[in-house]
Amino acid sequence: MAGAWTKRGMPALGWWLIAVGTFRSAFTWSCIFGSVSLCSALSETHITDAHGRTAAMWTLLSCTLCFLCAFNLGSKPLYAATFLSFVYALCYLAVECLVFHTMRATSLTTFIFVAGTSMVWMLFEWNSDGHGHRRPRGATKQP
Repeated sequence: MAGAWTKRGMPALGWWLIAVGTFRSAFTWSCIFGSVSLCSALSETHITDAHGRTAAMWTLLSCTLCFLCAFNLGSKPLYAATFLSFVYALCYLAVECLVFHTMRATSLTTFIFVAGTSMVWMLFEWNSDGHGHRRPRGATKQP
C-alpha cells in the first residue's frame, strides 16, 4: 500500500509529516516571536513569555521529529519517537483541558484532527516502509 501512495519517491506519510512539521514550526514561530495570536488562542489563561517559549521549544522538538521521520521512515526508533510525540502531546493537552481547564475544548479540535490522523496513519504504516519483516516483491513461499 505504501508504494501506491508515493509522490516522487516519498510515501504519502512522509509528505503528511512534512506538512505537520511545517504547521508546528508556524506555531513555534508564533510563540517565540511575540505573535501570541496563535499561541494564546489555545489557552483560556494568560500565557507568560516563559510559558510561550517553553511551549515553542517543545513544539520545535516535535517538529524536528516530524521532519526527521519523514525522510527516515525506515528508522524504527525514530518512527516510534515521532509516534510517541503525538501521543504525549495529545495526552498533555487533554489533561490541560479536562483537568486543569486551562484550554478550551474547541481549541483542541484542530490538534486532535492532526495528531489523531497522524497516529492512526503511523499505526497502519508501522509494518511497511522498512519496519518489520517484509518479503521482497515477487518472492514466493517455498513449500
